[in-house]
Amino acid sequence: MKQLSGLDAAFLTLETHNSTGHVGGVCILDPADSPHVLDLAALTSLMSERAPLIPILRQRLKFVPLGLDQPYWIDDEFFDIEFHVREISLPAPGSDAQLAEQVARLHSRPLDRRRPLWEMYLISGLAGGKLAVYTKMHHSAIDGASGAELLTVLLDLTPEGKKRSPAPAFTPEAAPTATKLLARAAGSLATRPLGAVRIATSLGRALPMVGSYVSPYIDAALRRGSSDGDVIATAPGLAPRTPFNEEITLHRRFAFRSVPLADVKTVKNAFGMSVNDVVMAMSAGAVRNWLIDHDALPESPLVAMVPVSVRDEASKSSLGNKVSAMLASLPTNISDPVDRLTRVHSATVVAKAQHATIPPGLVENVTDFAPPALVARAARVAFATGLLHRIPPYNLVISNVPGPNVDVFLGGAKVVANYPVSVVTDGQGFNITVNSLGGELHFGLIGCRELVPDIDVIATYLVDELETLVKLAREAEVN
Repeated sequence: MKQLSGLDAAFLTLETHNSTGHVGGVCILDPADSPHVLDLAALTSLMSERAPLIPILRQRLKFVPLGLDQPYWIDDEFFDIEFHVREISLPAPGSDAQLAEQVARLHSRPLDRRRPLWEMYLISGLAGGKLAVYTKMHHSAIDGASGAELLTVLLDLTPEGKKRSPAPAFTPEAAPTATKLLARAAGSLATRPLGAVRIATSLGRALPMVGSYVSPYIDAALRRGSSDGDVIATAPGLAPRTPFNEEITLHRRFAFRSVPLADVKTVKNAFGMSVNDVVMAMSAGAVRNWLIDHDALPESPLVAMVPVSVRDEASKSSLGNKVSAMLASLPTNISDPVDRLTRVHSATVVAKAQHATIPPGLVENVTDFAPPALVARAARVAFATGLLHRIPPYNLVISNVPGPNVDVFLGGAKVVANYPVSVVTDGQGFNITVNSLGGELHFGLIGCRELVPDIDVIATYLVDELETLVKLAREAEVN
């Protein structure tokens, strides 16, 4: 039995009538040289074999009565691997568009909280004889970094896979009684005053930084915000309105693209930037073009939320969430691609410096302090009043999660791509997440179906933006 952290439990509050709290990924597999067939039976057997190494695959949520403390992961006494591992097939011709549509529909469905919070789908019928495996798991169980760690357990370095002994029979621990959970909650509540002192001390040190983030939204609430479109700040201000910063529905659109990492490094090296700077600049250019198409380009830059892993060595192999976030200006109002790249770099430097002033563990301490019942009530008020889409703190999420830099295999089939499928919420109906694998960057774009119906256009603009930057980089090298 393991208790969720406050941050883990906070992701449970994301789930409302119009949003889900799970994240996922789509692995594209080439089974051409596999030593055996990868079908539903083989994938189910593989997951049964690896499940003992990933305990959370066989654990479900247990909530504390009255919401007095964070819930727990407990063994599922009725665990059924066949419920979680499923198969579907695409009709001919098995195109990328068909795969994206199917993944969008699967990703729109919430997970059953009475069972372990994950599902895996083997998708056959792809063009060229390829397969796909779409997996989703609740964000309360993993973040980007721990999801990558989980993949290292599921994937192999050779087609033959790891040689393991047969998994022992699963004997679940007895579920805790309500009395035991309430007794634990009472002990936790007794330490709240000490937690309050610790949080107050951390907030005192972080107050200047917190103030710089909060003041634009206070100004907006009081309708005192200024609109100086001539000054392009590197520090983020109030997020401007865009078509995807509205109330979302439960329906999703998904798109994916891959680009050569070598091309990204060509741009990086030519202009003295980082790989992440290039990813941010590609995103800025792609979103700018889409907003122009929709006659909705704001005069001021957008604000991107960039997740930052705070996972240390001690927590490297554990699941759960160890993540913070920084806000960075996204210069969508700049027309020149190289100038956009330069502005992105400057904005990222400022964002990192601002983020560094926030005491380590502050977010975790704050989320651990509030009882879940209070957090849930506050979340319901925020969603009901539309606060998150009336004054959005940022426009979109852009996340870059490093993947393995060697060939990997799933069930004997080579993994040729791994596309992330993230989450959207009210006020932030569009997300770009990128994963590296096999010498390529794999972009997964997810959005509310009604707010971003043509999300595939943005994915195409990402590729176009990189091609433009590569051309300019090569010209700069010649000159």
